[in-house]
Amino acid sequence: MARKERLREYHRKRDLRRSGEPAGGRRRDGAPAFVVQRHEASTSHFDLRLEIDGVLVSWSVPKGPATDPAQRRLAVRTEDHPLDYLEFEGRIREGEYGGGTVVVWDVGSFDNLTEEPAERALERGHLRVRLHGHRLCGAYSLVRTRMGADRGQEQWLLVKKNDEGADRRREPARTQPESVLTGRRNDEL
Repeated sequence: MARKERLREYHRKRDLRRSGEPAGGRRRDGAPAFVVQRHEASTSHFDLRLEIDGVLVSWSVPKGPATDPAQRRLAVRTEDHPLDYLEFEGRIREGEYGGGTVVVWDVGSFDNLTEEPAERALERGHLRVRLHGHRLCGAYSLVRTRMGADRGQEQWLLVKKNDEGADRRREPARTQPESVLTGRRNDEL
């Protein structure tokens, strides 16, 4: 599917002139990137985004990513976002879709550990990646548990694998609220 078509839902939900969000159009070279954003909107949550096929495939993770392999985190698939979102921090105007504040909680590159292209793994409902971020390192699996019916959202589980990046004591989603880019917290925007 063409990048423009993959971003259709993103553009349909937003008035980018009012929201202040990126419009898209950026292309990247190099290893695929990921970003985790802390989003204070109608609810507090984290947005996990993986660069796949020219867009950021996105999930809303209410409790944030875990570093403990025993913790499985709900991840609700959302619309694809443009690559410009890799560095987006700011305030989305009240009344706009997703209104609230966004900070880059973690960012880096990732490797696809699945034995097939990431696009195909997403279709099948099981993607395994190795993250190389500031806060998140090592292997994670995303496993679809429920398909979206009509306009319903797909539910996935985000699971940390037991490897060198695992830490059962650390809870960065709770203890490290600041941006890895600017050091600012959501309440400072």
